[in-house]
Parts: sequence; C-alpha cells; structure tokens
Amino acid sequence: MYLLGKQPPATAWDARWLRWPDFWLPDRQEARSLLEEALTRAANERVEIACGGGYGRTGTALACMAVLDGVPADEAVAFVRRHYRRRAVETPWQRRFVRRFRDAQAT
Repeated sequence: MYLLGKQPPATAWDARWLRWPDFWLPDRQEARSLLEEALTRAANERVEIACGGGYGRTGTALACMAVLDGVPADEAVAFVRRHYRRRAVETPWQRRFVRRFRDAQAT
C-alpha cells in the first residue's frame, strides 16, 4: 500500500494507493477500509506499507493497524515506536488521527 499525495507508478504486484500527502491526513473512511484489507491480507501474505520517508505516514498507518488488531488507541503510537521506529508518527495531528481511529465507523 502506497501512502502518497500523488498516484504511484504502476507495479508488477497487486498494490493499493491511499491519497495521503506528506504531513497531512488521509480520508478516515478510505484509510480504514484499506488498512483493514492490509491487516486481513497480512495474515496469509506479505503486505508492505510505504510512504516517502517511512516515518510519519507509514508510522501512522501501522499504529492504526495496531488499533485494528487490538492495541488500545492511546498506546498504539508508543507500540509502533517500540517495534518499528522511534520517531514514527511525526505530527500532533497524526497522533490525534490514531487516537480517534478506533471510533471511526467501519465501512
């Protein structure tokens, strides 16, 4: 899954794109739908979550996936920083997005 502000180039593998400009936030429902799909697929196949630098958007997406997998929303950023990268989830609004992600209605 690509987390970019513009559509990525075509790939030889099955890929999804979530419009997510750097330092901003994606549409909550679209993000939830694609991250639920990524979590489901990760049980049986390799799933890659990628943005430009691998910190803000990727960290935020991983924290949201942790919430979907049962990590309490108020602990998800710390969980990702412990298990992925210490500086993951860069901005206050990205942290808020994770905290509120649990409450977003499922699609």
